[in-house]
Amino acid sequence: MQPRALAAAVLLPLALLCACDSGSPPVKEAKAVNAAGNTARKDPNVVAASEEMLRQLVIKPVAMMDVRQTERIAGRIDFDQRRVARIGANVTGRVTSLHAVPGQAVAAGDLLAQLHSTELGTAQLAYVAARSRAELNARNVERARQLLAADVIGSAELQKRESELSIAMAERRAAADQLRVQGMSAAAVSALDRSGAINSASQVIATAPGVIVEHRVSQGQVVQPADTLFTIADLSRVWAVAEVPEQQIDGIQAGQRVEIEVPALGNRKIEGRLIHVSDVVDAERRTVTVRTELDNADRRLKPAMLATMLIEGLPQQKLAVPSAAVVRENDEDMVLKEQSPGSFRLTKVKLGPEQGGMRTVESGLASGERIVAEGAFHLNNERKRLLLSE
Repeated sequence: MQPRALAAAVLLPLALLCACDSGSPPVKEAKAVNAAGNTARKDPNVVAASEEMLRQLVIKPVAMMDVRQTERIAGRIDFDQRRVARIGANVTGRVTSLHAVPGQAVAAGDLLAQLHSTELGTAQLAYVAARSRAELNARNVERARQLLAADVIGSAELQKRESELSIAMAERRAAADQLRVQGMSAAAVSALDRSGAINSASQVIATAPGVIVEHRVSQGQVVQPADTLFTIADLSRVWAVAEVPEQQIDGIQAGQRVEIEVPALGNRKIEGRLIHVSDVVDAERRTVTVRTELDNADRRLKPAMLATMLIEGLPQQKLAVPSAAVVRENDEDMVLKEQSPGSFRLTKVKLGPEQGGMRTVESGLASGERIVAEGAFHLNNERKRLLLSE
């Protein structure tokens, strides 16, 4: 081989090797830059507040506080039983006419129905007979006194007739009482006294004002005193009644403020106070009955409506944050927790329902951690704005 060709063969591999070595540093440098860029990418959940923004924020540590847990107890609207009257007949008889229908407003003393009662006629006849005997015995006593004065009879005979008069008067009073029990007024008994005419008609009279909410009678029906023919209720005030599980009854007492939600009325809250907490537990349901009284002048609350009673229990020490500290992100509750002075992290938390402007912490925060208590909404908006501007 010629010297010139040998030199070319040696130099060519060296040139290729140098070319490869000179290209490798730029490749390595590009990879290092990319790696550095990924590491420096900003955390989207962290926001640094400017000096001006910090002046608008209130930052407080999460702390324990007394929290009253509100119990939601299923209940119902019911009649105020002190304002309900159940009306029946005073005697056994057949209904001859009806004068009231369901839903009708009535006043005390209004006629509801009329009966024909042979029982009442018999009682009137017994009264008339007792009255006649009493009058006869009264005349016998007067005659005996005259005979005694004339020395025709002895005092023993007068005493006998006076005793018979006492018995007859007692029988008359008993017969009159029986007529009043069977529904006759004092005026009607006096009229019977004067005329002696038997009247077998008996009236069913309203004993209280209100609305007829139940009607269990029809014309021609035979009724007895044990039967309830009409139920009258004053609906201007009603009860809300609930059954509290016995595990939740501790601390609930009469006079305590409660709120009532009625689904039929759009769950609007009605305030009231407990007027009764039962002293016994229902052995089957393991519940305690509580009730409150509600004004119902507009008649919107109707007995048997479903209702929910919101009752505050005893205060308990729990972690809590102000409601103003909570922001919603992706349908979840979040707070802005301080990482370092001026730097805050959006942190997911699990919270209880709002009570008195506070929400109890179930998870996500520990006691003493500092959060944005006021101004969280604005700081979170600033975090979103900065993300969009990058």
